[in-house]
Amino acid sequence: MKSRNILIAIPGIFLAMTAMASGSHGGGHGEAAIGKPGVASKVTRTLTVDMTDDMRFHSSNIAVKQGETIRFVAKNSGKVKHEMVLGTVKDLKDHYEVMKKNPEMEHADANMVTVAPGKSGEVIWQFTKAGKVDFACLQPGHFDAGMKGMVTVAQK
Repeated sequence: MKSRNILIAIPGIFLAMTAMASGSHGGGHGEAAIGKPGVASKVTRTLTVDMTDDMRFHSSNIAVKQGETIRFVAKNSGKVKHEMVLGTVKDLKDHYEVMKKNPEMEHADANMVTVAPGKSGEVIWQFTKAGKVDFACLQPGHFDAGMKGMVTVAQK
């Protein structure tokens, strides 16, 4: 009886593993080091970041103040999928390695948005600490091509 239950459970385990490998991606990625998800009603400014197929963010050097909540409108003016992911350099590099192995991964974290060609998406983020917060497109090949930017957070 026990072996029969195990045989019934195995396909379910493989199905769950496959869904995790190719499906939605969530997980925080060092959010405390870069701030925290913002609340729409507390947005102090809206900034548009244009993503293009020249593998650049147009508005790649952004200045904000500590405590500010920013609505980033990530506009994809290109013909391929792009994304904007806020993070530390280490987290972005680590995540990029995962993306190269799972290019169809969808994102579900508050610090990132994947945008189809011709569309826009948004990230609402509160910058709680002074310093630098990086952002990048982690679609395979885009990070290596230089699709990166930086937010400089000025101390209150």
